[in-house]
Amino acid sequence: MRPLALALSIMLHPLLMPVYALALAFSLDVHTSFFLDERGRWIILGMVAVMTVVFPVMSIALLWRSGLVTDPAMPNRQERTAPYVMTLFYQAMAYYLLRRNDQDPALLALLTGGMAALLLTLLINLRWKISAHLVGMGGLLGGLTGLLLLHRSFEPVELAPAILAAGALGTARLLISDHTPAQVHAGAALGFLTTFGCVITERFV
Repeated sequence: MRPLALALSIMLHPLLMPVYALALAFSLDVHTSFFLDERGRWIILGMVAVMTVVFPVMSIALLWRSGLVTDPAMPNRQERTAPYVMTLFYQAMAYYLLRRNDQDPALLALLTGGMAALLLTLLINLRWKISAHLVGMGGLLGGLTGLLLLHRSFEPVELAPAILAAGALGTARLLISDHTPAQVHAGAALGFLTTFGCVITERFV
């Protein structure tokens, strides 16, 4: 059970959530990619992957090698601040690059919600350890739910796999980390509400 929980935690790592969110948005909601051909979608996904996955991983690796982070998994709450700040910076750069082109506002709202959730996670982490994995997964669900209510271009049942994945991830984090149920639930709620709020209010701004 533990190896499966570890594999799930890696596959659903919070750094991957922006890429997953955009890929699912392109797949489920035609409004988010109406003016993009397949090549354009892949270019955007590739750019976001480099900015929000590759760069943060390289930065965390450098922090680990320098001794500022004792474990790449960062179980120590105090060691998470610098990686969170760097990841937030990279996500802001990705948002800036997308903003320079004509993108659907809801797509940009997905990234805004992710950045807002990460910023809140950073601030909470200064005093209390919250599950970043569930913040990411909750953000994915919140963003897709927002798109569903905003554009109604896909069916609610299509969110079922993501909901099941969120439940499995929460269980995995309880099995292989020192998170408490409260930290897992708080992470999921924070991610969902923040990203959902950013996407659903896009129509009013």
